Amino acid sequence: MDNTNPPLRAKRRGKTMEIWIVTGLSGSGKTNALKILEDWNFFCIDNLPPEMLADAAAMIKAAGNIRRLALGVDIRSRMFFERLMPALEDLEKREGRPKILFLDADNPTLINRYKETRHRHPLASKGKLPDSIRAERTRLDGIRNRADVLIDTSNLKLKELKEALKRRVYPGRHEDQFRIHLISFGYKFGIPMDADLLMDVRFLPNPHYIPELRKFSGKDAPVSDYVMGFEASGIFFKQYYSLLTYLIPNYIEEGKTSLVIGIGCTGGHHRSVTLAEKLFAALVEDGFNAAIYHRDIRH
Repeated sequence: MDNTNPPLRAKRRGKTMEIWIVTGLSGSGKTNALKILEDWNFFCIDNLPPEMLADAAAMIKAAGNIRRLALGVDIRSRMFFERLMPALEDLEKREGRPKILFLDADNPTLINRYKETRHRHPLASKGKLPDSIRAERTRLDGIRNRADVLIDTSNLKLKELKEALKRRVYPGRHEDQFRIHLISFGYKFGIPMDADLLMDVRFLPNPHYIPELRKFSGKDAPVSDYVMGFEASGIFFKQYYSLLTYLIPNYIEEGKTSLVIGIGCTGGHHRSVTLAEKLFAALVEDGFNAAIYHRDIRH
């Protein structure tokens, strides 16, 4: 959505920051793992020199609104990698013990992945590719032995990696981490291009044609009471909300991390605003992580 628009409203919860170190063999899927964690609202930094771990964690923690941090550290940091163990001890003293996720894969799989991508191994100067992989395994033995979670990605597709991470790294992920964006809009100004679901509420009586209501918006009680005062409005709201609460867990199970719902009327000022506000209040009341934005309310 357009960053120039007013900020979305959302529920906020305060919790201590959880820190994960993401490491493992080159070609084992660390980049994909970090992208998945980022989709789950982890603050992710990749290829961080180990000596910067504690300072980076302290800086991000000071922001006050980051709940989960994932720091990618691996052999790409070259000579700095030798400082990983002391850096982890420093991080533990300052911010508490981090959890370590180690991604691995068997040698034939790693070789095939390098052949497919034609990517250069970080230790290519050590010799042929199999030699570089063996050298990397030796250098990663220490951190591998300390890992809290070890995932072998040899036979995992991307969706299976996501499932493994959900089970092993983020088992508490549920509806609270699924972001729902409600957007009210006017069809005469165009539909929101990023909407996953669209609902047309132009079938409801239009307050625009009531002179004493025209100056108000759907956020104001006179318009809201008028729109919701019709039997059709109550029936629609009940059935559409029932549909959403059925769909959301299925979207989450499929791997979606957000859902954008567009609620439209003619001008985006009365009916769509009223229904979007009602849906937002119900979603928040039921514990969903919801946000709302009225795109055309000023028109």
